[in-house]
Amino acid sequence: MAELDKRYGRFGVATRAEPGVMDEGLRSYMLGVYNYMAAGIAVTGIVAYFMFSMLTTSDPSAPMLRNGVRLTELGISIYTTPLRWVIILAPLAFVLLLSFRVYSMSAAATQAAFWGFAAVMGASMSTIFLVYTGQSITQIFFVTAAAFAALSLYGYTTKKDLSGWGTFLFMGVVGLILASLVNIWLQSPSLYFALSAICVLVFAGLTAYDTQQIKDNYYQIAGDSEMVAKGAVMGALNLYLDFINMFQGLLALFGSRE
Repeated sequence: MAELDKRYGRFGVATRAEPGVMDEGLRSYMLGVYNYMAAGIAVTGIVAYFMFSMLTTSDPSAPMLRNGVRLTELGISIYTTPLRWVIILAPLAFVLLLSFRVYSMSAAATQAAFWGFAAVMGASMSTIFLVYTGQSITQIFFVTAAAFAALSLYGYTTKKDLSGWGTFLFMGVVGLILASLVNIWLQSPSLYFALSAICVLVFAGLTAYDTQQIKDNYYQIAGDSEMVAKGAVMGALNLYLDFINMFQGLLALFGSRE
């Protein structure tokens, strides 16, 4: 996803306005990116908690999972059947849609796809409430938010060119995906721990890298309002994915289980 933004330059107008005007436009653009991202995370959190609340119950006659959580009939059909894989993999479909169709989609359609993705991701992430304590989830969320803010600020303000990180970090993501698929069958706790640690490091690097790329790409699309609107959504999606993956990695490493 991080490489996607680079292609916006083909469609944008690489103009250079007066520094003060361009800086104001950049600030507005980045504010839009962060607002989309924060709103997307809020949607994900609300949907995740609502779905968990809807699919669990305190009824003593309801079936109980190993950690003591009791499920409604709908919860059983979603969390304990192959249907859970549909929910887990659904966010990937939205990412692929945005990745391959963004140039043919309108700005409004791109925004709608982003909100749909955030909601589906919330449904997918509702399972964390089955595994980790609410206090632990809250604490790790704020730790992630603080780390993300610092890393994104570094990416925005640094004079160092971070473009060289792209290939290395992309290969790291590919490696994580492949190793995670292998561990579905191996079920190795030590490999799971190692992958969680690597996940945090890779997406920490991507947070700084993506922020700089989003900032630099603005100058390539500043003359095209349609591309600016879509670029803000795609930039938000990149940072959203960085945040969510870093959060899940930290939760796996330090979260307190039910």
